Amino acid sequence: MIRELHEKLIKGEITSVELMGKYFDAIEKGNPELNAYLTLTKDLAMEQAKRTDEKIKKGEEINLLEGIPGGIKDLIQLKDVRATGGSKILDNYIAPYDATVVNKLKEVGAVFLGKTNCDEFAMGSSGEKSAYGPTKNPHDLERVPGGTSSGSAAAVAADLAVWALGTDTGGSSRQPASFCGIVGFKPTYGRISRYGVMAAASSLEQVGILAKTVEDCAVVLSAIAGEDKMDSTTAKSSGKDYTNYLTGEVKGMKIGIVKEYQEGLNSGMKEAMQAVIKRYEKMGAEIVEIELPYAKYSLPVFYIINPCEISSNLARYDGVKYGIRINDELDSNYNPNGLTRNLLETYLDTRQYGLGAEAKRRIMLGTYALSAGYYEAYYLRAQKVRTLIRKDFEKAFEKVDLILTPTAPTPAFKIGEKIQDPLEMYLADIFTVTANIAGVPAISIPCDNKVEYEGERLPAGFQLMGKWFDEEGVLRAAHAYEVSK
Repeated sequence: MIRELHEKLIKGEITSVELMGKYFDAIEKGNPELNAYLTLTKDLAMEQAKRTDEKIKKGEEINLLEGIPGGIKDLIQLKDVRATGGSKILDNYIAPYDATVVNKLKEVGAVFLGKTNCDEFAMGSSGEKSAYGPTKNPHDLERVPGGTSSGSAAAVAADLAVWALGTDTGGSSRQPASFCGIVGFKPTYGRISRYGVMAAASSLEQVGILAKTVEDCAVVLSAIAGEDKMDSTTAKSSGKDYTNYLTGEVKGMKIGIVKEYQEGLNSGMKEAMQAVIKRYEKMGAEIVEIELPYAKYSLPVFYIINPCEISSNLARYDGVKYGIRINDELDSNYNPNGLTRNLLETYLDTRQYGLGAEAKRRIMLGTYALSAGYYEAYYLRAQKVRTLIRKDFEKAFEKVDLILTPTAPTPAFKIGEKIQDPLEMYLADIFTVTANIAGVPAISIPCDNKVEYEGERLPAGFQLMGKWFDEEGVLRAAHAYEVSK
């Protein structure tokens, strides 16, 4: 889609300003219940679009992504634009600088439509945990779009953005992509800078990309990947055009199937996965059954490490340095007697009223697991099992090039269905968290046909995980499936 729009721009069939206006019209006239965007950036988009049109008019060469409108998850800093992270505690926060990924997109001339809705501080699996109301699934407004990059996924699926950036802590780009019937990509940990992305679980999260096609993901990845001196976790790498690896061929590739991952799926998901396997076999890939014996511990490991890192990272939101302060501008709502609180009460009340239930739950779980009496029993043990899971992948990749799994155990469930049962909600991440624990690249691609679930036919995706820093192989196999339809 990006390439097609690029061709129209350079041929003069449409201008970037017209394209931008078309998407803003769609956002404003579309279904307001979708709630995909929290903040629109019309003035910035107009400035960016005009710059592109001027370059084209002068006959200058433009980047493939230049003039193409997209959305940015509200966890990612965009200078001089409100950045809430989906939380009331940052309701009045204006980003003072650009995230590295935003800066790189500005350098290639991409157009920003606005900041997309998300679960609070990347905590959630459904898109229901935003302080600004849930995002809804464009295919069925009674169903969740997945989380935490809910707004980014819904915007792309509903044609309210050509591409979007999300983040991916345990499947936060891939799972909503599956629910919304689009492509969601998480690169290797360290491939993309996290500088300027609100930290939640630092050792797990990575910027993700959501788009209609694998090629579009490759275009965006080419623009934002690379080493960053502002982020010591980024790997040394030279710039690449990842679209060069989309050959459409998988002949000779070995794709691993984890037997245990096929169990517990409903009949619709089983049929969809079998169809995917047969397609790859038909294209010449070799299907190999593999074992990941420690993968069954991925979910408990994730939900120990994740809250622990959240507990540490969210300590900065105390009502003192930035964000709301309950005994300041919101004091009249909670303390009609005026500014009488001491420092401790300010901390407590700011967090009580500024943070949502899921954020508080994970902070408490993480603080408990990190406490002196339980650190070794929980956090340290989880890190040891994480190492074993990584070794499982190392052994598996000695036999295969890629690992194929479902993206999620089911298609999108209904809004409110699992909101009262956190454990049931966490199980929606069972197939995606493993890639974050191991740090490998992974992508979710829509299955050919919608899957029967709860009396409806709904989008569902499958996942490909690759070797560390083999984004090329993951994208090539995903693209081959896509173009073979």
